[in-house]
Amino acid sequence: MARCLVFVVFQIYCLISTVGLPLPLDPAELLQLGGDVGGGRLSVHPADLREASGDFGGFTRAEPLAVYHPRGAGDVAALVRAAYSRGGGLRVSARGHGHSISGQAQVPGGVVVDMSHGWRADDAKHAAARALPVYSPALGGHYVDVWGGELWIDVLNWTLAHGGLAPRSWTDYLYLSVGGTLSNAGISGQAFHHGPQISNVYELDLVTGKGETVTCSATTNPDLFFGALGGLGQFGIITRARIALEPAPRKVRWIRALYSNFTEFTADQERLIGQHGGRRFDYVEGFVVAAEGLINNWRSSFFSPQNPVKLSSLKQHTGVLYCLEITKNYDESTAATVDQEVDALLGDLNFLPGTVFTTDLPYVDFLDRVHKAELKLRGKGMWEVPHPWLNLFVPASRIADFDRAVFHGILGSRTSGGPILIYPMNKHKWDPRSSVVTPDEEVFYLVAFLRSALPGGAQTLEELARQNRQILDFCAQAGIGAKQYLPNHKSQPDWEAHFGPARWARFASLKAQFDPRAMLATGQGIFRSSPADSAPPLRLSDS
Repeated sequence: MARCLVFVVFQIYCLISTVGLPLPLDPAELLQLGGDVGGGRLSVHPADLREASGDFGGFTRAEPLAVYHPRGAGDVAALVRAAYSRGGGLRVSARGHGHSISGQAQVPGGVVVDMSHGWRADDAKHAAARALPVYSPALGGHYVDVWGGELWIDVLNWTLAHGGLAPRSWTDYLYLSVGGTLSNAGISGQAFHHGPQISNVYELDLVTGKGETVTCSATTNPDLFFGALGGLGQFGIITRARIALEPAPRKVRWIRALYSNFTEFTADQERLIGQHGGRRFDYVEGFVVAAEGLINNWRSSFFSPQNPVKLSSLKQHTGVLYCLEITKNYDESTAATVDQEVDALLGDLNFLPGTVFTTDLPYVDFLDRVHKAELKLRGKGMWEVPHPWLNLFVPASRIADFDRAVFHGILGSRTSGGPILIYPMNKHKWDPRSSVVTPDEEVFYLVAFLRSALPGGAQTLEELARQNRQILDFCAQAGIGAKQYLPNHKSQPDWEAHFGPARWARFASLKAQFDPRAMLATGQGIFRSSPADSAPPLRLSDS
């Protein structure tokens, strides 16, 4: 069986590998039909090129040949068809709102498709044509169709305004594009219950690497549907997604509790994600913080003057602390019982006495909490800085080893510079047919090092990058079985190891089928572009 898999992978690799670079393309060739092509706008303006050359990571830059601003899915398809007609000489990358970390949406010498302009929340003409939430008897719930480049915050505001509905699963930060998070997974503290965002989408429209527009779901073109979910943009550009909705709660009881004992901290987290029915919290996360830096932690805005942190009980604790972060949703009908429910749930936990802190706020304010922190950081000039983030899925059986080697070893007490998140998820909430790679255990943890290289900060970009490499090296040498989330691997063998033989064979097969010239999302570095044969002149009007 293994020998057959190797042979299949080798055949596929031969189909999509290359021995050369794409043929050079003169910008004049792109613009020969004028500024407006295929209904969209193709730009070589320096400001557009500069914007598309970078991303949130802030340490990788690559200038494209042009930036394409589509006005809809048809424009995206026209561009990709034109690129495909050149025989693979032009690479194309979709860019949502530029929040990738390591140049995943960049395409040097190619065309970046700016998906953020396919629909605009402030455009009255397009707003009038937006799809309203729909109730489906067959699905037993509501859904809404949205543009792939739309921000999740705009989806939320739209569905709340039209039926008091909201998506079920979230990311911590809402100013991310729908297509971007669905190409990765989309996770937050609700994932233990609802699964990631990719487990809460019913249907997709994609423009494949051949320029074909394909509608897919679990029953229609399922290989493409599940391949694209978590597929890192390799098989097509998501232009429409059908998102599952639920009635939105009105209020949130937001709770934090501190731990000094890691075993008790993770035991409580795993107990909470195993609870079912109404007697459970709705969101479970956590983060790591140095005891002496608790007040200065960037998330300390949670603790208002009306809800101060009392550190008297922590004076004997030094080094690393762990903060459990949980919420309970409620509305008018359940407000009278929320105190009793929360007290009962907290009674089973083993946090440090006297370290429970709570606040109540509207549901939307809780979901948008990171954006409020963003505004503060922007005001201090601390947002547009390099972000050498590292995100890992760590199997629960090895999380204690990870704690000892990383939090108490590699990092020591150096946990400042941004949050370090840690929280568990249930694997059965993830569809195994998607392209996302997770550890081979039912419970696994996200450990996210979301640190920033601040000017004059305690640690430079080089130091943070070196720590990231030390963490990855430890995981490999100790056989932790961790997998990167938002993966960034440097060679095709590394990508093959990331997926494993069977999943890699499937992934490569889908690539050969839906993007045979490996033109899409080349910034991921998974596949190299195919040989540029005699390419005809580019004609974006070809269809």
